[in-house]
Amino acid sequence: MSDSPVLRLVGAAFTHPAGGGVSELELAVPAGAAVALIGPNGAGKSTLLRGVLGLVPLTAGTMEIGSTDATANVSGTVHARNGMIGFLPQSTELDPDFPISLEQVVMQGRYRRLGLVRWPGRADRAAVRRALETVGLEALAKRRFGELSGGQRQRGLLARALAGEPRLLLLDEPFNGLDQANRDALVETLRALKRQGVAVVVSTHDLELAKDVCDSVVLVNGVQLAFGPVGEVLTLGNVQECFEGVEVELDEHTLVVPGHEGH
Repeated sequence: MSDSPVLRLVGAAFTHPAGGGVSELELAVPAGAAVALIGPNGAGKSTLLRGVLGLVPLTAGTMEIGSTDATANVSGTVHARNGMIGFLPQSTELDPDFPISLEQVVMQGRYRRLGLVRWPGRADRAAVRRALETVGLEALAKRRFGELSGGQRQRGLLARALAGEPRLLLLDEPFNGLDQANRDALVETLRALKRQGVAVVVSTHDLELAKDVCDSVVLVNGVQLAFGPVGEVLTLGNVQECFEGVEVELDEHTLVVPGHEGH
């Protein structure tokens, strides 16, 4: 694992033009490391991820992605960084009834590299094949996407994010609704990506995932409350402060917060 951060936030804040956001962000994610992003509904987890993508303005501080430096300016915009980041959102607009194969869905992850005029070539097809192998779905490449199980579709969308060969992978609640088999497959995929040197930030409320896969944790609730190694940050006191006003139960496997749906 490299000591050089793929993502660094220093005094950073991301703010929606319509209001709301997350601030006081101080964290670094080296290559080959995974960070769990934990907080209650409306805490700013998705805002942070979308801010890194450049979809929500950086309104304070600085953000570095690789060698690219973005600084909040007077208009509150962020310079875009192409090709370095893969993103798996909570939901997708893909219609399961649309006649498209898993392989074609994953190829969508190459479109940024292809541009408007170039057809997929050997390198693109090889990248799609590697992405499917990484998530364990190479045998289903020709299967219609809508015929896959929910967990398989989720892993297929992860393959789409990986097809662009990102250095930084952002995952927004990727384990929601997965059965144990697909959850285990996704855990193994994240471990493999870390070995390949990919930096990962994953929004989750699954403490077992954080402990099994992640090297550090960031707790947020409008502002960053804590960041550091999993064993030091995931204490009952820290989690109760993060989920203030909500009854919290913490065991070795799961963070149980009544009414919390992981958004």
